[in-house]
Amino acid sequence: MKRPPKDNAESVRTISRRAALLGGVQLVFAGALVLRMRTMQVAESDQYRLLAEENRINIRLLPPSRGLIQDRHGTLLANNVQNYRVVLVREDAGDPRAALERLAQIIALSPDEIDRAVREIMRHRPFVPVTIADRLNWEEVARVAANAPAMPGITPEVGFSRQYPFGAEFAHVVGYVGPVSEADLAARETPEPLLMIPRFQVGKIGVERELEENLRGSAGHRRVEVNAVGREMREMDRQEGDPGHNVQLTLDRSLQAFTMARLDEQSAAAVIMEVATGDILAIASTPSFDPNLFVRGISVSDFNDLRENTFRPMSNKSVQGAYPPGSTFKMVTALAAFEAGLATADERIFCGGHIEVSGRRFHCWNRSGHGRVNLVAALSESCDVYFYEMAQRVGIDRINAMSHKLGLGIRYNLPVSAMSEGLNPSRQWKRERRGAEWLVGDTINASIGQGFVLSTPLQLAVMTARLATNREVLPRLVRSINGEELPLPEFAPLGLPSAALALVQRGMWECSNHTRGTAYSSRIVQEAMRMCGKTGTSQVFSITAAERASGIRRQDQLPWNRRNHALFVAYGPDPEVRYAVSVVVEHGGGGSSAAAPIGRDLMLAAQSGGLPPIEAYPQPQRNRIESMLREISERIGPLDTPGSGRGRA
Repeated sequence: MKRPPKDNAESVRTISRRAALLGGVQLVFAGALVLRMRTMQVAESDQYRLLAEENRINIRLLPPSRGLIQDRHGTLLANNVQNYRVVLVREDAGDPRAALERLAQIIALSPDEIDRAVREIMRHRPFVPVTIADRLNWEEVARVAANAPAMPGITPEVGFSRQYPFGAEFAHVVGYVGPVSEADLAARETPEPLLMIPRFQVGKIGVERELEENLRGSAGHRRVEVNAVGREMREMDRQEGDPGHNVQLTLDRSLQAFTMARLDEQSAAAVIMEVATGDILAIASTPSFDPNLFVRGISVSDFNDLRENTFRPMSNKSVQGAYPPGSTFKMVTALAAFEAGLATADERIFCGGHIEVSGRRFHCWNRSGHGRVNLVAALSESCDVYFYEMAQRVGIDRINAMSHKLGLGIRYNLPVSAMSEGLNPSRQWKRERRGAEWLVGDTINASIGQGFVLSTPLQLAVMTARLATNREVLPRLVRSINGEELPLPEFAPLGLPSAALALVQRGMWECSNHTRGTAYSSRIVQEAMRMCGKTGTSQVFSITAAERASGIRRQDQLPWNRRNHALFVAYGPDPEVRYAVSVVVEHGGGGSSAAAPIGRDLMLAAQSGGLPPIEAYPQPQRNRIESMLREISERIGPLDTPGSGRGRA
């Protein structure tokens, strides 16, 4: 049955309205879509381009070249050498342990090294390359490269590694680097991404640690194209980082080598300074260790050997070792008394071998006594009783103040590790630390550098430089950074009374040059090179009554670690002073026999710029000295220093 025309027309109108409505909705939707697409493509294009780029390109850090460390003449003390290594990418290698066991058939890898490598690999993301072995020779690298198709994820590379050309000579002061540890990261609030690079190395001790920010440099980067799972496909571009700053120290390599050799593996320390600048020319602690062992990763057996060594080779005795200064402290007591007007140049004190104070007997080292002595003779012959008398007059407060003025009890601002400030005791210190009041006996002990007084070899060298110049000399170890010379300091006057200082200096001159001086056997006979010095012997343990009853009467009969420390300080040449020297020989016995001969040799080496001239020694000693110097020369090689004057090899 046919629909009426009126109904057909109504249907057409209804369909048209619906079509128009649907078309309008579609048009609005299409318009919104077009508008959104325009917004994304134009207004927000940078944001989405970055998101897409991050999915396709990774930025990876490039470690910078570490700054070099040089001595004052430009000799390299720490440099970077080419290093062949093997890296593994876990994502490509699959099971890392299986891959490492295959690698161990080509190059030497112990089970412990494999275990350590697996732990390190699992700490990082799968696509991060982790160094498995380094310091490989060319033959080992060639074997790895030849077998690379059969070992996916394992690749030989060329990098750089830290090297210390002179090994143990500078270990304590220059220090060494090692891989970043958890402790290194924990010590920094916001560790740099650079420190997260596997096996990236940072300074651990010494200059390497203290000047880490200067030496490290800044990272570079490279952009690499990666696939959806992060695998590297190709390198897009590369920008190398800025290398670390080179650091030039004040040290003199030749003088350091001679100092280390002259200490001859004793448990000892020595410091040589320029008095005009405070520059440290040599700072030695023996025995030492090879810092290259730590760069490679020291073995357990090697580390245990160092740790268990009685002579403590890991300790930098020149700044960490705090020792009773013994008679090298007597100049402090003398100047304190004269500055206070409590002593005069002509006054003589009788030494009968001991004095009694508060019912206690205090002995002089010379039990038979020195007779009547003035200040010059008391210093020259090291009479204890003279200074016991001065101590009772002056008191600990003035001694403490003079000690501080001369540089003792101070931690100096040098880039070395674990520097001790020693101990310059006072009434307040004893009250706070010992819970007791200061006694007159404490002052008497302090007056000769015993009791609570402790000083480092560096502090003793500073004290000696101040005695020689009457200026506030400060030690300096860094000469320039990144080629920029650090300004030379201007030392303020100390203000010591000139008449009293002249007496002290005369006493030190006679100590080394008068027949009754305790260092006379270590004198320098060449007039232009003569030195002024002071010996010291600090007691570690007393010989007990039981030991005396058993026949032990002398220090050399005691076990090594119970013997006295031997000390010596000196400056020279007199009167145009250029150098100050301090020497401490742990448990060496007497300062005149163990430390003074070393101090003389160091003073001569500093002045001559090479091995000491044999004609500077007393005639009877020359054969023995010449033999010793020949042995040192054969061990360390020629010691001529560029521009330093005469030297002998």
